[in-house]
Amino acid sequence: MTLKLLGISGALRAASTNTKLMHEAARVFGPCDFIVADLRLPLYDGDLEAEGIPADVLRLAEQIRDADAVVISTPEYNKMIPGVLKNALDWVSRTELSPWTAKPVAIMSAAAGRAGGERSQYSLRWAMTPFNAHLLQAPEVLIAASSGAFDEAGHLKDERSIKGLEKLMSDLRAVASK
Repeated sequence: MTLKLLGISGALRAASTNTKLMHEAARVFGPCDFIVADLRLPLYDGDLEAEGIPADVLRLAEQIRDADAVVISTPEYNKMIPGVLKNALDWVSRTELSPWTAKPVAIMSAAAGRAGGERSQYSLRWAMTPFNAHLLQAPEVLIAASSGAFDEAGHLKDERSIKGLEKLMSDLRAVASK
């Protein structure tokens, strides 16, 4: 059986190192049907919700529901997760699907600073608490000075980072295969 892996990058920028990290995680995860989520959603607004959940939000919730596992790579903006990622979490929570329940999720981050997005991972774990997802706790994959962390092919260069990502993706595959 081919596993379905959903990738979510908390950054919209085309050259984002978090998008690179998400793709690298999918490569390391191994053979799978890999789908990249689109977080270009309208800002959450109760008035807009009253008109009906937007189709893009429903698509994201269905992608989460249908995936065997999810990998989220988040930048750190002002010591937190970016608004686009929080907005997506808020919108998905308003659907009737409850797609996160017991879903295996690996969290990672890439950031310009020396902590590699440690605070954003912490805030993302808190933001996901109400959803009862199966968040893998370790190893923490924190890519510091991320602009120089990838080679021309988009692969991580640092051996320690590679080993951490390999362990996290191996663990995610094991949980998703059950």
